[in-house]
Amino acid sequence: MSYEKKLMAMKSLVKKKAAVQEPVEVFTKPPAPHYEKRWLTTQLEKVENEFGVVYKRVIHYPLSHMHGDIRLGDVQDKLADWTETEYEHPLSPKEGKLLFFDTETTGLKGAGAVIFLIGLLELKEDEFVMTQYVLPNPDHEAAFLFESGLWKVGLTLVTYNGKSFDFPQLQTRWSLHRKLLPPLPVPYQIDLLHGSRRIWKGEMDSFKLTEVERRQLGFHRKDDVPGHMAPIIYQDAVKNGRAELLMKVMWHNEWDILSLVTLFSLSTDLVLQDQQQNAQVATNIAKWFQDLGLSERSFIELEKIAEEYGSSYPLTHYHLGFLLKRYKEFERAIKSFEIVAEYGEGREQVLAFEELAKLYEHQQKDFPLAYERILTGKTLLKQPEILSRRFVERMEIAFAKREIRVKNKLFPGQAHEPTKET
Repeated sequence: MSYEKKLMAMKSLVKKKAAVQEPVEVFTKPPAPHYEKRWLTTQLEKVENEFGVVYKRVIHYPLSHMHGDIRLGDVQDKLADWTETEYEHPLSPKEGKLLFFDTETTGLKGAGAVIFLIGLLELKEDEFVMTQYVLPNPDHEAAFLFESGLWKVGLTLVTYNGKSFDFPQLQTRWSLHRKLLPPLPVPYQIDLLHGSRRIWKGEMDSFKLTEVERRQLGFHRKDDVPGHMAPIIYQDAVKNGRAELLMKVMWHNEWDILSLVTLFSLSTDLVLQDQQQNAQVATNIAKWFQDLGLSERSFIELEKIAEEYGSSYPLTHYHLGFLLKRYKEFERAIKSFEIVAEYGEGREQVLAFEELAKLYEHQQKDFPLAYERILTGKTLLKQPEILSRRFVERMEIAFAKREIRVKNKLFPGQAHEPTKET
């Protein structure tokens, strides 16, 4: 048989195989678990859909409900405040349904980690309604995921580390049932973990939600279930039907979600209002605006902080100095960088001396002062306990080049080398 005939025979075979339809998988709705009656003696109620059985717990909170030091209903005003801003911010919600969202899982990552609890809280007209969905067992996972309603379009989810953990985990579980479930859209997400790190950078060593609750929200948990115990309690509830301890896991999830509401309120207050906790927090927020490309807003905030706190927080002047330089207010930029040079420390102090050398050389044409700032900056590089080796090496090169150029202007016509440190 010729090569062409063999090729045609192979094509014919491929077409025949393609014409054979794969057998259609028939979905059989799983029965309710044998321990259902025992589970329903707790605060859980049964929900049934086309994919199986789900258990849920619904809690209503009045707007006046206090969680720590903050009233839940305050979030109404914060949401209204965001509608009046003329810029987008990672904390500003989109139009559509806003849900505070948190999950509990049997593990931290991977396809083997199952979400067994989904908590959602929604602000209604005159109350908050939280719904917690509990997975009876893996047979009912499609029913569990569908009942959450997270497949609906136009949602905004407020989470704590949800962008990195909760929602990716949800996508993993959803993909296992993609033939049954509607597509899962990627919602707009407000991740308060990232916001907390921006706001309280330098103020807090740990950003665990429980620590943020204690330090910022005035909420202290009592008899809380440790996170590593939640999977064990759930597995016991499924294996032995004991749902009593499972309620403690649900309370843990409930507190997590209530903290999302009050943390969102507090974070919005700090970002949008004039009153700040201290100069460090205020500067962190102003720098956040700058990183978002909102330089004018950042500049206004930094000027306010500098006026209120003076030289007590040099980092404010460090960021302000760069904006003043950008706006060609060189005299004021020099004043800000001089404050950092005198009162600052670490990288920022070294970089302030470099900026002063640039400003004195190029804008003031004061070469002696530029030379003095270069030499002082070089001496500050002898702080290995504060400065990284990579930073020191980079700045040594930068100062050396600048020193040669300034020396040429101070002593034209002479050969120059960088001053050697003794």
